[in-house]
Amino acid sequence: MEERKLSPFPSKFLWGASTSAYQVEGASLVDGKGPSCQDVKKVPEGTSDLTVCSDQYHHYKEDVALMAEMGFRVYRFSIAWSRILPEGTGEINPKGIEYYSNLINECLKNHIIPLVTMYHFDMPAVLEKRGGWSNRDSVDWFVNYAKVLFDYFGDRVKYWLTINEQNMLTLVGATIGTLNIPAGTKNVLKEVYQQNHHMLVAQAKVMELCHKMLPNSKIGPAPNISLVYPASCKPEDITAAQNFNAIRNWLYLDMAVNGKYNNLVWSYLKENNAIPEFRDGDEETLTNGRPDFIGFNYYSTSTVAAADLNDFNGTSDQQSGGTVPGMYKTVNNPYLSRTEFNWEIDPVGFRNTLREVYSRYRLPIIITENGLGAYDKLTETGEVHDSYRIDYLRKHIIQMRLAITDGVEMIGYCPWSAIDLISTHEGMRKRYGFIYVDRDDFDLKTMKRYRKDSFYWYKQVIASNGEIL
Repeated sequence: MEERKLSPFPSKFLWGASTSAYQVEGASLVDGKGPSCQDVKKVPEGTSDLTVCSDQYHHYKEDVALMAEMGFRVYRFSIAWSRILPEGTGEINPKGIEYYSNLINECLKNHIIPLVTMYHFDMPAVLEKRGGWSNRDSVDWFVNYAKVLFDYFGDRVKYWLTINEQNMLTLVGATIGTLNIPAGTKNVLKEVYQQNHHMLVAQAKVMELCHKMLPNSKIGPAPNISLVYPASCKPEDITAAQNFNAIRNWLYLDMAVNGKYNNLVWSYLKENNAIPEFRDGDEETLTNGRPDFIGFNYYSTSTVAAADLNDFNGTSDQQSGGTVPGMYKTVNNPYLSRTEFNWEIDPVGFRNTLREVYSRYRLPIIITENGLGAYDKLTETGEVHDSYRIDYLRKHIIQMRLAITDGVEMIGYCPWSAIDLISTHEGMRKRYGFIYVDRDDFDLKTMKRYRKDSFYWYKQVIASNGEIL
């Protein structure tokens, strides 16, 4: 059989990588920064707190220089809300503005496009005490924060992301340290989806504001999207997969792109007396806020089977949906291998997911996270031999190119992560970066940066525009 002719990556394809402020910056209460919900949460036992992280706050020039050496065309990072507005609203912290202005300028000086995430799991703690996303005022808080970002950085930042993994904030908030349920809440599901509604309205308002204030900039959402497979061809398993796809994936993209609640999710919420309350104008707002592109994080697919009403509602993380009685239950996929941290690996599922997202929404796509967490080891000669990470990324890039050949419009790829950082619930020991940081969970050591084998490999990938893998 003749080998399929593959389409090339676009000539201006945005190769880069990602981080988030609370996981990489450190300097958690330095230079006027207020505490975020991440700074005050109880970290999982045996893992580092977030006071120092990779200390990018003090190493940003060195880190950006290493990214430039790799050939990055884009760097996706987040801005810490409480570094800009220590109280969440009101007085602006000039030192916070200065830091991000310097970081943006350093990127541009090195010909790296800044791709800025506005909110990555780190609401200011003072706003959390006022109810966080449960408080309807959170819509105005977020819009005000966005306006500050557009005012100070919009002249140089042309690509924006609104809320990182809003679906994970809704589905597994306890796991990522963001769950905030008011005392006395009787219907937790309704409360969680009311918070979600406030985020959806806030996102729509911010997308509309961006188009008004920065007509030459582009903005999009950044959920965690993983196509859901049925466990078998049994019709009930197909229904379960449709249910979880709607709850996990399509609710968020249907709303971002079309301004409408997914019908399967709406039915599920109605059955559980959990339909969110709309304010006057919400429906119009949700319709008016439109993205220019879709960003999404991909790590693996999910597989589910039918669940009856007596099935146990099990625990879940970002990649496992647990069980919702009567809707679906997550099962292992016997055709997939797993990482050291027990996440399934599915490169072909990456292509499948890209095809499905583009078929549904027909907007350009940039991958905002994709990567392998592993126990990397630094040798005595300062090397890190992470062939497993190279293998993981290579297979995913191959499948991304196949998706492009399928007609999917791809504009960029930003794996997780540019540099080692604190993993949300597994600390420093779970490393993702191309750049090794010499510290562990409780010993800061030298904080020196080392180039991993994957650093040199990715440099070659970028230089060849994906031709050499």
